Amino acid sequence: MAAHIVIPKLGQTASEVTLVEWKAKESDWVEKGSVVLEIETEKIKSDVEAEASGFLHILVEEDAKAPVGRVVGLLAETREELEALQKEPPREIFAAVPEVEEMPAEEARAAEPVAKVEPREHIRISPVARKMAEEHMIDITRVTGTGPGGRIVREDVEKAIAAKGAVQPEASEAKALGGKRIRFTVPLKGMRRAIAEHMHRSLSEAAQLTAMGEIDMTELIKLRNGLLARESTIGARVTYTDIFVFVIAQVLTEKPMVNSSLIGNEIKVWEDINIGVAVALEEGLIVPVVKNTDQKSIAEISQSVRALVEKAREGKLVPDEVTGGTFTITNLGAAGAGYRFETAIINQPEAAILGTGGITDRAVVRDGQIVIRPIMPYSFTYDHRVIDGNLAVQFMARVIELLETPGLLAL
Repeated sequence: MAAHIVIPKLGQTASEVTLVEWKAKESDWVEKGSVVLEIETEKIKSDVEAEASGFLHILVEEDAKAPVGRVVGLLAETREELEALQKEPPREIFAAVPEVEEMPAEEARAAEPVAKVEPREHIRISPVARKMAEEHMIDITRVTGTGPGGRIVREDVEKAIAAKGAVQPEASEAKALGGKRIRFTVPLKGMRRAIAEHMHRSLSEAAQLTAMGEIDMTELIKLRNGLLARESTIGARVTYTDIFVFVIAQVLTEKPMVNSSLIGNEIKVWEDINIGVAVALEEGLIVPVVKNTDQKSIAEISQSVRALVEKAREGKLVPDEVTGGTFTITNLGAAGAGYRFETAIINQPEAAILGTGGITDRAVVRDGQIVIRPIMPYSFTYDHRVIDGNLAVQFMARVIELLETPGLLAL
């Protein structure tokens, strides 16, 4: 009897995944324990291993979405069984998915899950090297990186191409489209596709409006320097992002309508305050979430943010760590963006997002005098279906007050 390849449960909230790539073709022989399918949910990729050996019959194609428990492929024991399966009309099959996370250790060891999921190994590779490897179908897991920290760089991939006997890009005939030569092509798939779909859906669904302004960071810089001096005492090296998260959590308790979502015909005002922190990766952007932020001290927030950012960069986040957000912060100043404004797109189904730029010295007027002050630009994007202009002004006025007068904060 053919074995099932089932979409496993990846977390408490994930109910649907995208099939990113089948690692074998239709009718290929697959060995038990080998990775047969790569899936993705909330921009997190995982591998599904074959629980038996057999000939692969694909039921759900790449780029399609499938719910947890859906059988997306079969492993036939013989060629005859495979041919019989291929003649059957398409149908949906579901199988029980074990709740491994909630099982006692003894029961978990005794259980036999139909699909095994392993976190995708994070491979350090430069964008140019990754694109070149994709173009020439080089398995980057077999390439030894010679860059900093073992990172795979262009030269490493070029050596792999040469070893494979492939034609170098410079020696190949350049393809053209619309009179322009194509250097390389990047498929819109995986994390990049998820980002594209999520951002487009957000702009299509919400009535987004962005308010922009500046914040004088003079006093906050003094506060942060004081926290750095007490790093060993408080047990954390506090960043500006950590302080922003702490401040936003406090203001959300005062302005609960901002901590909400429009779902159907109802505005859900959330009891939990879960703040997402945008993290830039080579593959795109991901937003891990600090849960129950309003119940954490500045040190606890700093520790949580640092742990989540490290897991994001190592590719070790799980779905529950990137879901459940009620508000998002994207600090472009941390990325060296400098003085800039931009319209950040709301992370659906949230109602607002705060974007911050770099802190730079600028000329401002204080008490009739032109002085130089450290200024940070901000962009506050909100869903006008949920938040009106007056509430947006009140929210940002309070945020600015706490950042410019941090003595008001109960740190």
